[in-house]
Amino acid sequence: MSIPYALIAALILVESGGNNAAIGDNGKAHGCLQIRQAVLTDYRFLTGERITLEQCHDPLVSVAVCSAYLTHWTNPKFLGHEPTLEDAARIWNGGPAGWKKTSTHPYWLKVKAVLDAAH
Repeated sequence: MSIPYALIAALILVESGGNNAAIGDNGKAHGCLQIRQAVLTDYRFLTGERITLEQCHDPLVSVAVCSAYLTHWTNPKFLGHEPTLEDAARIWNGGPAGWKKTSTHPYWLKVKAVLDAAH
């Protein structure tokens, strides 16, 4: 799945309201996309790039990390079906298995509301 920028923009609004300096979850989530260490660990494995949480305050870095992470995890082979925007948003919120966790459904509804408002 190619990750649409509209989805990433919606994730940014839901995660931080567009605040590149945001630090959440008791210091564990950084930048406009509230990136955590587990995402960076996957990103390093996928790309070989060593990005720090502090570097995630740069929106270009955050978007690159998010795009690579979601591109990797939102694929038909992994999911067993064609990926949707909902799958991608829920994976962003709940990790690779987030697409099937009931706890990520409210997050998707927030992202969907932002996407719907943009149209």
